[in-house]
Amino acid sequence: MNTADLKVFIRKVNEQAILPQYAHESDAGMDLYACEETVILPGQWKMVSTGISIEMPHGLEAQVRPRSGLAAKHGLSVLNTPGTIDPDYRGEIKVILINFGSQEYKVEFGHKIAQMVFNKIEKPKIETVDQLSETQRGEKGFGSTGK
Repeated sequence: MNTADLKVFIRKVNEQAILPQYAHESDAGMDLYACEETVILPGQWKMVSTGISIEMPHGLEAQVRPRSGLAAKHGLSVLNTPGTIDPDYRGEIKVILINFGSQEYKVEFGHKIAQMVFNKIEKPKIETVDQLSETQRGEKGFGSTGK
């Protein structure tokens, strides 16, 4: 899939919606904007409307990810991070924001609430086997590489 040939179509579900955009040319993620106002209390999560839907070619997915500034300053994150948007989904993109902070957070219309990153989807053939190859690490998992 040649990236020069890739096109993603965006439809405004809400006429007032702000279209996603890259803040800088080299950014991996496009900013997603709130298309509603709401308050998220500490420990609470809410689905926040973006007012847009997208159409992308098969072979791509869009991931909805948290914004580092919201996380660092307010304790806000995307609950199901990364949220996956499949290429055949045509509904409105909504972001499940969670407030891990100690203060309520007011989402205002037009605020940047998340970022959307496009990725190529790899679909390997799955084969069931009785044994996997040996490695030095083996089955050592969580915390096995140090503190």
